[in-house]
Amino acid sequence: MAAPYQSTLRLRIQLGHAIAIGPGKAQLLETIADTGSISAAARRLGMSYRRAWLLVDTMNQCFKEPLVATATGGKGGGGAQITTFGEEVLERYRRMEHTASEAVVEEMAAFGPLLAESPPAPDREH
Repeated sequence: MAAPYQSTLRLRIQLGHAIAIGPGKAQLLETIADTGSISAAARRLGMSYRRAWLLVDTMNQCFKEPLVATATGGKGGGGAQITTFGEEVLERYRRMEHTASEAVVEEMAAFGPLLAESPPAPDREH
């Protein structure tokens, strides 16, 4: 018998209908910081460049300052880097994520037995 699925808490910060930052965008920021490139980060995370670029664009629009600065490609090559402001946003997000998880640890333990042993098929209506 397979092990039951683990339930997790996922923190998303929304600005209107847009997700300003969440787990996936935080991971993308960290990977851009590691690789110095949106395209390399996208490859590493198994997503298209377009998807990664749209996520970066959304983040940059949701905050007062850009989280990612890009350089145009060409002969010298392009690239991307997390701005100082982006590093601050990412650090604060990770602290909030940790704080939220710690705050609900007992409730999550009690909530787990209420869940089914395996998740349903993905909801295709969203």
